[in-house]
Amino acid sequence: MRIRVRILSVLALLGMVAVLSGCDLYVALGDSYTSGPAILPQDPAIPGCLRSQVNYPHLVARDLHQLSLVDVSCSGAQTKDMTSSQDVNPDPDPAPQFDALGANAKVVTLGIGGNDLGFVDIAETCVRLATQSPLATSPCKDYYVANGVITSRLATLQTRLDGVLDGIAARAPAAKVFVVGYPDILPEDPAYYLQCRPVVPVATGDIPYLRDRVEKQLNSVLKNRAAAHGAFYVDTYTASIGHDACQIPGVRWVEPVAPAADAAPVHPNRLGMEATAARVQASMQAHGVPIG
Repeated sequence: MRIRVRILSVLALLGMVAVLSGCDLYVALGDSYTSGPAILPQDPAIPGCLRSQVNYPHLVARDLHQLSLVDVSCSGAQTKDMTSSQDVNPDPDPAPQFDALGANAKVVTLGIGGNDLGFVDIAETCVRLATQSPLATSPCKDYYVANGVITSRLATLQTRLDGVLDGIAARAPAAKVFVVGYPDILPEDPAYYLQCRPVVPVATGDIPYLRDRVEKQLNSVLKNRAAAHGAFYVDTYTASIGHDACQIPGVRWVEPVAPAADAAPVHPNRLGMEATAARVQASMQAHGVPIG
């Protein structure tokens, strides 16, 4: 049964691309920061991907009147899922994201890397260590600096991104490629550190470490690899400063551990998707993609 639903998902994607084969395409690749888990309405085609119909690719596509959107982003995706079927629950599993690429892809957005780095594992570890040692200043930083895991994962990610960007260029040679960074998750202003603990339960001293040595380093890798491959990096972080997960509802663009809006924990909400779409559109327009 599982083999059958995988085949059906591949055929569904191939059928969709075949229908659009005469059209120029905007193809959206990526993980949950692209797909928009829990933001309603969700796409019922591949329910395990938790793909919102108002995520930033859909918002951007509204103004790309000359291009048809093919959004194959999927929650939990890693770089390896560009070329292999991702195991999701419930079935069907999606086809490899690269199957959506072709000669008629004129614009591609790529939002990937957080799961390769281990966002979920890092978050769970930091919360656990803060709970176990409530008086410790920076137990998560101490743990990861000692074992060097994050440094190693960042180095590995660089190589994986090179492969992904080469793969896009080979499959969609006419496409302008936009690599989309991750928004601000934790506050820049130390004045907001204390109000984080109830909603993002990590040690206060770990906030600057997770912000500067994890997320900003991830964005730096994305920016550098994009430049090395002739792609355009979209900075979503700068505009999102002051809209982190520790802010109040209506101000934050990323939800905390217990969301107060239809978004997954520690993921962009509707405001975050709208803000990301605005940055992506601005970058596209600056690099010759007709908007409006």
